[in-house]
Amino acid sequence: MPKRIDPRFDPRHPQAVADVLDRADAFRALRAGVEQVASLQRDLSLLLPDYLASNVEPGFIKDGVLALFAAHNALAARLRHLEPRLLSDLQQRGWAVNALRIRVRPQPIKESAPPKQARMSPAGASALRELAESLEPSLLQEALARMAARHRAGSAPEPHKK
Repeated sequence: MPKRIDPRFDPRHPQAVADVLDRADAFRALRAGVEQVASLQRDLSLLLPDYLASNVEPGFIKDGVLALFAAHNALAARLRHLEPRLLSDLQQRGWAVNALRIRVRPQPIKESAPPKQARMSPAGASALRELAESLEPSLLQEALARMAARHRAGSAPEPHKK
């Protein structure tokens, strides 16, 4: 017997995730779980300080225990310190939780901004070189000479003075 296709399904058109998840009983349960986690995340963002809320993810509630995942140990320790108040606040908001289980789930390291590369004009590099040449030999004089040479190497060659 050929498989019956849902008349609402048209693979040529984008569909809302909610519509797709409503098509089968197994997906409906998944949708309920996803909505619960999203609602928990919203409540946690209201109940926790910003630095914690952005680094704590809720898990599912199982047997009255809510799993919370912190980005690193220091945040988990701070969350444990706030645990009694947070548990009470969640219960007041209607969550059926009797305990929290706080775990560490390291998050991927965010790419840091590339190091800044200072740019100096040829005139600036020349002035720096002249300053270095006017100083007595010292660590400062050597550092200024290296800096002038580095910036001069990255710019167009200067015309020779006569």
